[in-house]
Amino acid sequence: MDNTVSLSAFDLMIWGGAAVSVVGLLGLVWCILRVMRARRAALPEDQMRAVLQAVLPLNLGALFLSVIGLMMVVVGILLG
Repeated sequence: MDNTVSLSAFDLMIWGGAAVSVVGLLGLVWCILRVMRARRAALPEDQMRAVLQAVLPLNLGALFLSVIGLMMVVVGILLG
């Protein structure tokens, strides 16, 4: 009895895309938590602005990763 599982390139693309998407989602959650902590600390406006300016590029990068991962999943499903 042969119980081997063979994965095609498209299966790998789907699972890889899901992993990339999860990493992006975790990045988005981290950004949200960071801003929530800053809001709870009731920082002065200039310090709050600095926190937001530091989080913004990470937020956009995480969003980009999430979108790329979802695109990989969709392409893998459509072509697989």
